[in-house]
Amino acid sequence: MPLLWLCSACGVLGSIVTFAFGGWMESLSVLLVAMGIDYVTGVAASIKEGKGLSSSLGAWGLARKGFSLLVILLAHRIDILLETNNMTMGAAVYFYIANELISVVENYGRLGFPLPDRIRKLIEVLKSKGS
Repeated sequence: MPLLWLCSACGVLGSIVTFAFGGWMESLSVLLVAMGIDYVTGVAASIKEGKGLSSSLGAWGLARKGFSLLVILLAHRIDILLETNNMTMGAAVYFYIANELISVVENYGRLGFPLPDRIRKLIEVLKSKGS
């Protein structure tokens, strides 16, 4: 009986993912991995800086990542509407991957890990372009 529930849950989850994102692309895997690494390195950096952990800040960080996934879901539905073959969704996914990677690199800097000057300058350029 427990196996039936597990199989059913996997089937429902797979159906939701397929509806929301049109299947599973490797770029979504990269985004989820980057989101996880960003969250863990952000928590580690806060602890190292003596700021401690805040459940409201942590919850907001997770909510922000969830909102990013909602934007990607919306982009996928726009692709279906406009018949653009994942162009909008792909753009959204790559935007959020870049955002997460910048945050991971910043967290590594906060943790005191060495960062090449070229990467620091690249982050500053990307931040100034986004403003």
